[in-house]
Amino acid sequence: QVQLVESGGGLVQAGGSLRLSCAASGRTDRTHTMGWFRQAPGKEREFVAAIRWSDGRTYYTDSVKGRFTVSGDNAKNTVYLQMNSLKPGDTAVYYCAARFTSYGDYDSWGQGTQVTVSS
Repeated sequence: QVQLVESGGGLVQAGGSLRLSCAASGRTDRTHTMGWFRQAPGKEREFVAAIRWSDGRTYYTDSVKGRFTVSGDNAKNTVYLQMNSLKPGDTAVYYCAARFTSYGDYDSWGQGTQVTVSS
């Protein structure tokens, strides 16, 4: 199994920036893709961004393209989500997740970190 711990959430004004971190431990050698998801109150969890560990290829949902950047540090087993030009609509609990295969459901999840963007 892989254990994931997110950090870096907080309260920021619209237009501001935050950087989330997700530290992985355990069987990190099994990790194929690391992803970020978010869940706003009363809404379903949605995909935000992901990075393929082998070559660093990244994926984003349309609403964050050009504003968010996902990156990873293999040596530290840590993935980051740099969030710029934040909007109130970005307010949510952000979760880090690890997938052991190239497709399908994610296998391990972090506990989440709250991001609140005030207008």
